[in-house]
Amino acid sequence: MSLSTVYTRAQVGIESPLVQVEVHLSGGLPSLSLVGLPETAVKESKDRVRSAILNSHYEFPAKRITINLAPADLPKEGGRYDLAIALGILASSEQIPKDRLSDLEFVGELTLSGELRPVSGILPTALRAAHAGKTLVVPEGNAAEAALCQEGNILQAASLSQVCAWLHGNQQLDAVIAEDAPPRQVSSANNLADVKGQAGARRALEISAAGQHNLLFIGPPGTGKTMLASRLPGILPPMNNDEALVAASVASISHHSGDWQSRWGHRPFRAPHHTSSGVALVGGGGNPKPGEISLAHGGVLFLDELPEYSRKVLDVLREPLESGEIVISRANRSVTYPARFQLIAAMNPCPCGYYGDPSGRCQCTPDQIRRYQGQTSGPLLDRIDLHVDVPPVSPQLLQQAPPSENSETVRERVVAARQRQLARQGCANARLTGQQRDDVCQLRESDQAWLLDTIARLNLSARSYHRLLTIARTVADLAAAERIERSHLMEAIGFRALDRYRMA
Repeated sequence: MSLSTVYTRAQVGIESPLVQVEVHLSGGLPSLSLVGLPETAVKESKDRVRSAILNSHYEFPAKRITINLAPADLPKEGGRYDLAIALGILASSEQIPKDRLSDLEFVGELTLSGELRPVSGILPTALRAAHAGKTLVVPEGNAAEAALCQEGNILQAASLSQVCAWLHGNQQLDAVIAEDAPPRQVSSANNLADVKGQAGARRALEISAAGQHNLLFIGPPGTGKTMLASRLPGILPPMNNDEALVAASVASISHHSGDWQSRWGHRPFRAPHHTSSGVALVGGGGNPKPGEISLAHGGVLFLDELPEYSRKVLDVLREPLESGEIVISRANRSVTYPARFQLIAAMNPCPCGYYGDPSGRCQCTPDQIRRYQGQTSGPLLDRIDLHVDVPPVSPQLLQQAPPSENSETVRERVVAARQRQLARQGCANARLTGQQRDDVCQLRESDQAWLLDTIARLNLSARSYHRLLTIARTVADLAAAERIERSHLMEAIGFRALDRYRMA
């Protein structure tokens, strides 16, 4: 019977569902029909496959060839199916043994000469193949990425002829081993020791890192807001293996993530321009791709000049900030991407940037300042825990400032505080649920009355009240304190600079 089945995997978000490539040869005029919802790049594979088979010194059958990519309702795109289609044709024409294909999966794009080109999304494919207990064959160019999956059996090949020789038992394929994966390296760039002065902003950065809190820097131009934000990944706790694999899977399927393998295990830092669209931030397109919030998963999303972003663009961040994921729905499918990131933003206090400058450089009217600050919606600002003033630092103070703590020293305190949180409630303080917050943020009666009076005077929302409690809990964790004290609450309230601007 001229029928064969070869297994491969599609790419849907960071998932990689199984696809069966069914090939049937029958009599009639020579033709090739490809069905199963293939997109343009997949339809073009028939020309690549034909040339690859002939240039690998095999015969392309002069028969009616029907190729079905099942399941039929799953859209297929890209050249990742080339190798499986070519092997299906060769197996159906009995040029390679069929009996060896049942426990194997193949992914790779073919050149006209029969060489194998790397494809995107190999890491999710390798993880799913390992979970299914199948042996996966990938192009040599994908070996380093596939090696990040430290389980299962993964083989690498350079060409179609090499895969066929292996199936005949005439040649061995090299195994992909963990040593092929890029090593984790701690970056020495962007050290916190480079920041002179700005003790309050440095403290806020440490609290943000320890409790996974969102942070907003407010200050005039040139005070170091961007410099401070870029130092946050260096003081965050190291990524565990699961976090690193999810972040790498998102980068693997993205066409705009650059040389992400050299940053394996590093916390991502994404800083999109303020002209970015909503789709660029959250992802989308006809075939939904991840946006900046998914590429920042496990790391930091930095939005500089926050009021310059479109209000509609910023509002799309509200749900992902709460849920840690983004669901992109289209007419024919729905894709979910992870989006658990820390939001760090920076803004000027007024349109000219010099509000409160003693030299009187600011000429902005109160209405202009209110309109400028009002360009960012209240619900989004409510989701930002820390609002921190970053005042200008004089050149004399910069010269006289003592050496600052480096990132390694601060990271040790952050890691210790985060470990207390994980041991106590199993998550960072910023991710506390309502019941968990009630359990771990209990106050003395006098402190509770004082806090409620302060909340009323500042006219803060209920969400802001809960944010203050979790910030105070993080301050207590950094001090290794068992319960929240008045001093911790006072420090937490000090990080509400935007409320003071609004009351001014």
